Amino acid sequence: MKKPGQKKNAFVPEDALVTSKVRRSVPFEFVLDALTPLEPRTHPMFGCLAVYVGEQIVLMLRNKATEMQDNGVWIATTEEHHASLRREFPKMRSIQLFGGKIGGWQVLPFDAPDFETAALRASELVLQQDPRIGNVPNARRTAAGAKTGPRGKPARSARTMRSGRKKTQ
Repeated sequence: MKKPGQKKNAFVPEDALVTSKVRRSVPFEFVLDALTPLEPRTHPMFGCLAVYVGEQIVLMLRNKATEMQDNGVWIATTEEHHASLRREFPKMRSIQLFGGKIGGWQVLPFDAPDFETAALRASELVLQQDPRIGNVPNARRTAAGAKTGPRGKPARSARTMRSGRKKTQ
C-alpha cells in the first residue's frame, strides 16, 4: 500500500545510484598544472573555465566545438597593457566573439604554432604576479565597504532577496 507523500514509482534502479553527471574535461589542463603553486580555483563561465588566483580572475580556458576561432587561453588584462603583452605574445589578439570590440580580454589562440609555449609563458607571468594580468570582478564598493550591485547601487542582501522587502532592525 502507498504511504501518503510517497511517489508513485519509488523504485530506483541500482545503476542509477552509481552514475553521476558527466563532467566536461578541463581544456588545456597543463595551464592549471603550471599554476598549482598558487592554488588556482576554477569556475565555469560562459562555456569556458575561468581561472582565479586569490580574488583575481587571471585566465579563461576555452575549447569549444562552436566558434572555434576564439579557442585558447584568454588573458584578463586591460587595454593599457595590450601593447606590452603583444611584445611577449606576438600571436595574441582581441577576442572575435566580441564583434571586433577591443576590450580587456585577449586570447592566445589555440591554432597558433606557439600556443603551448605562449600559454606556459602566460602562466609564468601569473606566477610572478605580473600586474598586467588579472582583474578583480565586481570590485566596486561603497565608502562604507558594502558591496554594490549594477550601476553602483547597494547590493541587496540574501535575506532581502528572499523576502522581497528590506529587512528591518
